[in-house]
Amino acid sequence: MTLAVYTLILQAAQRIATIDKFPSLMCALRPIHLLLTIVLSTAMVTFYLLHRPRTVYLVDYACYTTREIRRSPKASFLEHMHISTSFSDSTINFIERVLELSGMGEETWVTSAFAYIEPYCSLDDGRADAELVIFSTIDDLLAKTGINLDVIDVLITNSSTFCPVPSNADRIMNRYRLRGDIRVINLSGMGCSAGVTAVGLAQNILQDLPSGSHALVVSTESLGQNYYTGNRRSMQLVNILFRMGGSAMLLSTCKLKARFKLAHVERTIFNEDDGAYRCVYEEEDSEGNRGFALSKDLMAIARDALKANITAIAPLVLPTSELIKYILFYVATKVLHGKKIKPYVPDFTMAFEHFCIHVGGPAVISSVQLGLGLTDEHVEPSRMTLHRFGNQSSASVWYELAYIEAKGRMQKGDRVWMIGFGAGYKCNTAVWVCTRPSVDANGPWASCIHRYPVNV
Repeated sequence: MTLAVYTLILQAAQRIATIDKFPSLMCALRPIHLLLTIVLSTAMVTFYLLHRPRTVYLVDYACYTTREIRRSPKASFLEHMHISTSFSDSTINFIERVLELSGMGEETWVTSAFAYIEPYCSLDDGRADAELVIFSTIDDLLAKTGINLDVIDVLITNSSTFCPVPSNADRIMNRYRLRGDIRVINLSGMGCSAGVTAVGLAQNILQDLPSGSHALVVSTESLGQNYYTGNRRSMQLVNILFRMGGSAMLLSTCKLKARFKLAHVERTIFNEDDGAYRCVYEEEDSEGNRGFALSKDLMAIARDALKANITAIAPLVLPTSELIKYILFYVATKVLHGKKIKPYVPDFTMAFEHFCIHVGGPAVISSVQLGLGLTDEHVEPSRMTLHRFGNQSSASVWYELAYIEAKGRMQKGDRVWMIGFGAGYKCNTAVWVCTRPSVDANGPWASCIHRYPVNV
C-alpha cells in the first residue's frame, strides 16, 4: 500500500468520525442558542415584510360631468369677446384664429363666470364652482366603490389657480365629516402635472400606513377668478384652451376590488433653469391685468423635460431588446461625438398598450406623438378628450383613461402610460397595469362615446 492511498484512507476515516459525532454536537447546543436562532430569523423575516415597498392599487376613479347649461360653443365664446369692452380688435382676431385651430369642439364646459358678457367671479362664485365639481365627482366615486368614509386615511387635493382659505381639502373634510386624524395635503401652483404628483405623494404616504389603508385624491381647476381681461397674446391662451373639469381617485394597498396597479411614478423637474421656471408664469401685464403667461419656448422646454423623464423611466419599463438598442446608441453618441448620429427613440409601444398624454393643445399632442413614434390610434384618447372637454388641466388624463375604457379597449394586463406637463417646469408620468377592466361605460363619455372618434 502506497503512502498516498494510506493518506486517503485516513482522511475518509476522519470524515466518518466527524459525521458520527454530529448528533452529539447538536445535543451539546443549549436550548437558548436554538431559541435565539429562531427569534432572530423570525425578526428578520418580519422586518422585511413590514418594510418592503407595498404595491398601491387604484380601486376606482370618477370624472366630473355636468348639464348642457355649462356648454360653451365657439360662436357664443367669440360673441362675448366682441361685445366685451376689454379686448381690442387685434386680440379678438387672434382669439378667433387660435380657437379655430384649438382642436376643441362645441360642447366644452365653462364656469359660471363665463356666462357674463364681462366675466365676473367673486370669491363665493369661485367656491361654488369648485364645490360643484369636487363634491359631485366625489359622490360619483363613492357610489362606484361603495366605500365607507371612515376607511379613508389620506386626503390629497390639487388645484393650481384657486386656493381659498380654508383650503379645498378642508372643505372636503367638513362636507363629508371625515376622520380628524387622517393625513390631509392641499397642493397648489403646480400646474397640469399636479394630478400625477398627487398620485405619487399618495403612494409614498401609503407606504407608512398599515396595510389596506386608503387615500382619496381629488384633482380640479377653477379658472373663474383668473380670467384674463387684457390684450397680451401670451396670456390669452389660458382663456381660450382651459375648461371646466375634475377627477377623484381612490387608492389603496389592498388589492381586493382594485382595477389598476400602480407600477411606477417618475417626476422630472427643470426648476434650476430660469427659462423653464418662467415658461408658465402668473403675472400682471403692463396695464395691471393679472393672468398666466405661456412662453414661446414652452414646446421646446416640454420636449426636453419629456426626454429627461424618458431617460429615467425607460430602464424600468422597456423590454431587454429595446434597452440594449438604447444603450448601444447612447454609447455610440459618446464615442463618436464628432459625428452626427440620429438619437434612437425606443419603441414604447412594446412597453405600453395605451397612452394618456396631457391635452395641452394640438401642438403638444402632435409633438409627443412624433417624439415617441406613436400612431394616430395611440393619441386618439388625447385628441378626443381635447375635442370634447378641452384642456382640464391635471384631470384631463383621467378623461382619457375613461375614453379608452368606454371604447372597450382596456384588457386585463394592459399597461397605461400617463404623461403630464406642468409649471415649474415639470414632466411627471405614471404607469398603471389593468387588473380588472370596467364592466360598463358609465362615466363622462356615456352620452357621447358613440359619436367618437371624430375628425379634428
